[in-house]
Amino acid sequence: MALEAETDGEVVADAGALTESITAVFAACGSAPEEARAIAENLVAANLAGHDSHGIGVLPLYVRNVRNGALFANQHVSVLRDSGPVVQLDGNLGYGQVIGAEAMDIGIAKAKETGVAILALRNTHHLGRIGAWAELCADAGLVSIHYVNINGHKPLVAPFGGAEGRYATNPYCTAIPGTDTQPPIVLDMATSKIAVGKVRVAYNKGETVADDTLIDPSGVATNDPGIMFQEPRGALLPFGDHKGYGLALICEVLAGALVNGGGCVPQRQTRDSVINNMLSIILDPAALGDADFFRRELDEITRYVKSSAPAEGVEAVMVPGDPERKQRASRGAGGIAIDATTWREIVEAAESLGLSATDMRV
Repeated sequence: MALEAETDGEVVADAGALTESITAVFAACGSAPEEARAIAENLVAANLAGHDSHGIGVLPLYVRNVRNGALFANQHVSVLRDSGPVVQLDGNLGYGQVIGAEAMDIGIAKAKETGVAILALRNTHHLGRIGAWAELCADAGLVSIHYVNINGHKPLVAPFGGAEGRYATNPYCTAIPGTDTQPPIVLDMATSKIAVGKVRVAYNKGETVADDTLIDPSGVATNDPGIMFQEPRGALLPFGDHKGYGLALICEVLAGALVNGGGCVPQRQTRDSVINNMLSIILDPAALGDADFFRRELDEITRYVKSSAPAEGVEAVMVPGDPERKQRASRGAGGIAIDATTWREIVEAAESLGLSATDMRV
């Protein structure tokens, strides 16, 4: 049952119990048992890693998209073409939690066979936290690079110098496998200042967002996350000004145009859906040189970077992937906090499928 919290109606849930409840929702939404559990485990894992933006809070959107015909249960990835290291894949608008795993299985096998795999995945529903797929590659001893774009809804992010949205949060991710002494490095980020899911979390909690994160419909800076949940809508800003904008545009071109999934043109921004396309490059370190040299240098680089004296107020220098590992340890022991608004929305979605509030005990 829930680990009771004392403030603001917040629910603090055990990860295992929460997974069971979320699995029940997706089963009620039409998914086979294996798929329902895969979706639930992926979403809860995002919460455990500290990324509530990609966790169970997306459940109401997923349920709505199944009902609207923008997402289809029990789909699998289709191989459109397999030629040398290149594999073209279609997600058939299935759950990204299933399609992403199947695509990585194909890519990992290909990279181990040929030294490199280039996956062109298009037409899949929300892939969730891209780091989850990169971690699968890292666990297999492989380096992976992922460029993602997003279609299916109105634009969310303004280009550098612009005052209105033109594209989505377009994630970029690279993962480096761990060594005997160092865990994997996983850089997984939106190309906007923050992911739109983090704006939703702030809105549900009644909190503001940091400065220089959002603009209102007239292009004026604002801290109000509600600006993204009204019409006319505001926009997120790119991280790093022109640099983040440039990387976002590269993601749009590589995942949208090169993969043939479609880019941020108005006719693809009309539905309240989340359609992802992804270009993934998966590399076997042994195919590029001496794998032992790679691991030794990786160890030395990581140790040297982390040996820096920490700045004032900082406990220790970390590398990408460390914050998620800290969150997993903390939330795995103390539970996952879910704000009252998000939990109410999840329970309402469950009830709309014939489940009861008691079925959602966590």
